[in-house]
Amino acid sequence: MTKRKNHSPDFKAKVALEAIREEMTLAELSKKHGVHPTQIGTWKRAAIDNMASTFSKRGGDLERVDEAQIDKLHSKIGQLVVERGFLANASVQLLGTRGKKW
Repeated sequence: MTKRKNHSPDFKAKVALEAIREEMTLAELSKKHGVHPTQIGTWKRAAIDNMASTFSKRGGDLERVDEAQIDKLHSKIGQLVVERGFLANASVQLLGTRGKKW
C-alpha cells in the first residue's frame, strides 16, 4: 500500500498554471510531474474558479473582519466567564450547594 502524496500549494499552482497554458496535454503533464491527469484537471478547474477572488477588493477586508469578530467573541467569552463565576458564588451563598439540583 502506498502512502498518499501531499503536494504543496506552490506545486499545485505551478502544475495548474501549466495546464491552463495548454502548452502540453494533461497526459504529458502527468508524466512530467508524476500526478494523475484527473488531479491536474481538478487543480486547473479550482485555479480558474478561484481566479476572480484574487482580484476582488474584499480579499483584504475579510481578514480585518475576521480579526474584529475574533476580538468581539473573546470579549464575550470573558464576560460569560465572569457571569458564570458570579452566579456560581451566588448559588453557594443562597442554596449552600454547588452544582446540586433541588
